[in-house]
Amino acid sequence: MQAAIFDMDGLLIDSEPLWRAAEIEVFATVGLHLTDAQCEETTGLRIDEVVAVRHAEAPWTDPPQARIVERIVDRLIALVSERGEPLPGVDHALARCRQDGLRLALASSSPMRIIDATLARLGLADTFEVVTSAETERYGKPHPAVFLRCAETLGVPPTACLVFEDSLNGVIAAKAARMRCVAVPEKPDPRFAIADRVLASLVDF
Repeated sequence: MQAAIFDMDGLLIDSEPLWRAAEIEVFATVGLHLTDAQCEETTGLRIDEVVAVRHAEAPWTDPPQARIVERIVDRLIALVSERGEPLPGVDHALARCRQDGLRLALASSSPMRIIDATLARLGLADTFEVVTSAETERYGKPHPAVFLRCAETLGVPPTACLVFEDSLNGVIAAKAARMRCVAVPEKPDPRFAIADRVLASLVDF
């Protein structure tokens, strides 16, 4: 292994509840009243893809999907800035990867605006050598594009990368990229067996 690639939402920061809150709040403005469980179904997808899924389920005419995406992103950034907190073991995992000589990178489904706000909130703005967002890729996770782009930018073969992920879509993307993967799911799920290791927390790494 030459590089460690970290996901962000739900792995470095406890943002999944904040994402769900933002989605529930904004989708309600177009008459779509979601539950936490429904929001969990799209965890790991790009937000524009989440909006497309919801629009296909219950189409609305106005505002356009792009405006809903913008509103959710704006609300999420506000929530992260107000009360975003690191998840247990973040500093430990980063330090251990450095100790083992791994280069550090980040690959997230979130737009760069959210990535920048989150890393600033956590004090990690200068931590990662490479930061990539799936917003610039044709496909988001579970497609492996963002992980492959990250490895390419690092100049490291995908097979020499270790990914840390919390979502099933992210784990699928990592394995499709032929990378090793440590999964840290929010709750137990037998589907995470496709990961190379499953941990309850980054503290256990």
